[in-house]
Amino acid sequence: QVQLVQSGGGLVQPGGSLRLSCAASGFTLNYYVIGWFRQAPGKEREGVSCVSSHDGTYYADSVKGRFTISRDNAENTLYLRMNSLKPEDTAVYYCAIRFGIIKNIATMGCRSRTEYDYWGQGTQVTVSS
Repeated sequence: QVQLVQSGGGLVQPGGSLRLSCAASGFTLNYYVIGWFRQAPGKEREGVSCVSSHDGTYYADSVKGRFTISRDNAENTLYLRMNSLKPEDTAVYYCAIRFGIIKNIATMGCRSRTEYDYWGQGTQVTVSS
């Protein structure tokens, strides 16, 4: 049974930093994409950043240069380091995994949320003074 368990998030002032974690278990496939989505009130869930099992990383334009996605393969944990946070980053953040790679992920992006097979429970990030 695949499980994605998230931690991190919370309230931070504009310009501050947070780190989200996503501990993955229950899968051993070699080809996958794992990443972070977010959903603000009244908006669609959007792909923020994702990484392929076989190289390639994507960042949405809105977070490039501020967010960094990383993996600890030994711990099967995915991270999202968020710096220089802005009020518009406020959303519920989800980690998600899809089986199968995305070719040219850096330009193709994380693709649709409907293509993802498993999701974390979500964590609130609020950027406010």
